[in-house]
Amino acid sequence: MAHLDDFEGLTPAWCPGCGNFAIKKAFKEAMVELGLEPHQITIVSGIGQSGKFPHYVRCNTFNGLHGRTLPVATGLRLANHGMPVLAFAGDGDCYGEGGNHLIHAMRRNISVKLFVHDNQIYGLTKGQASPTTAEGTVMKIQPFGVQSEPLNPLALAVALDCSFVARGFAGDGDHLKGLIKEAMDHRGFSLLDILQPCVTFNKVNTYDWYKTRCYHIEPDYNPENRVQAFEKALEFGDRIPIGILYRNHRHTYEDGIPMIKETPLVKQPFDLSAMKGILEEFY
Repeated sequence: MAHLDDFEGLTPAWCPGCGNFAIKKAFKEAMVELGLEPHQITIVSGIGQSGKFPHYVRCNTFNGLHGRTLPVATGLRLANHGMPVLAFAGDGDCYGEGGNHLIHAMRRNISVKLFVHDNQIYGLTKGQASPTTAEGTVMKIQPFGVQSEPLNPLALAVALDCSFVARGFAGDGDHLKGLIKEAMDHRGFSLLDILQPCVTFNKVNTYDWYKTRCYHIEPDYNPENRVQAFEKALEFGDRIPIGILYRNHRHTYEDGIPMIKETPLVKQPFDLSAMKGILEEFY
């Protein structure tokens, strides 16, 4: 059985107090409680402070390009759907450059678990506005305030019938750990948006700012009611719901590919000599 130390990677270079530390702690605890070991999972990341996550966690990993986390994760999942594939990205990485990939990953319902470190800023490149930065916020390259409305990733996900949509908060570790476990256990694509304060560059969305606004979704809430879920996803401001907003049980992308239904692609026999005739046609 795995222990927390088994998942420890390199020493993090995040700023002291960064919300990423709490995400890392909750993740390690979730993996141990799920009975998973480092060699049993693959983590794909993009570029950004969130993209450093698999460097600081012991696991199989692939560090991809900015915004291109999900295409890599999709390929890995199709090659070996017997192994959990997790994608870690930031709000700029995933909702900005990677927005188109996110839309189609949700539409396909590929069984990838996406954890977005949402600090409402570009932290790695020193404090520019991201797609989730609130309108009017003054930033380094937006001295007159952000002119665009912020993207609402959870409302987008519910509108696209994403099969698992949730929000967590780095300042509520036990609750976040539970959401990570729920996302891992869900059969289908899982989006967990994690509110993650950037203590260096975002002086608006601080721990205290979130703590006065975040509340646990009510126990009698039905996450399978899509209309209700969309209304809940629109709630962001004075009150911010955290928990599972939406969940459904539609078939996964892997279900529709007969070649991998019984055996993962990586475990199937192959014979390179069968390609010889095909390749000779191009000589």
